[in-house]
Amino acid sequence: MNLDAYLPVLLFILVGLAIGVVPLVLGWILGPNRPDPAKNSPYECGFEAFDDARMKFDVRYYLVAILFILFDLEIAFLFPWAVALREVGMPGLIAVFIFLGILVVGFIYEWKKGALEWE
Repeated sequence: MNLDAYLPVLLFILVGLAIGVVPLVLGWILGPNRPDPAKNSPYECGFEAFDDARMKFDVRYYLVAILFILFDLEIAFLFPWAVALREVGMPGLIAVFIFLGILVVGFIYEWKKGALEWE
């Protein structure tokens, strides 16, 4: 088994772990530690919970979150296409216009249905 081929992958994992862990450890070591009862309360604002945790929740929050994720993730599909535009040529350009057309139709549909309205 050739381990030299896996060295870049291992290095990438180690650098990623270091970027994630080192700031946490530095903050824990160097950061101030001044606990008080308000900070240790269930809600940092200092108010006690005044209602049941099983109260009704407006479904529009979920709808807005799902729509944001849906249209935000489509942008992630455009970056690789933009990088490889010269390689994919005209068929890639046509495919991305079809993709964006479907997105625009979905956006118009949700707009007409009132999903973006907030009362």
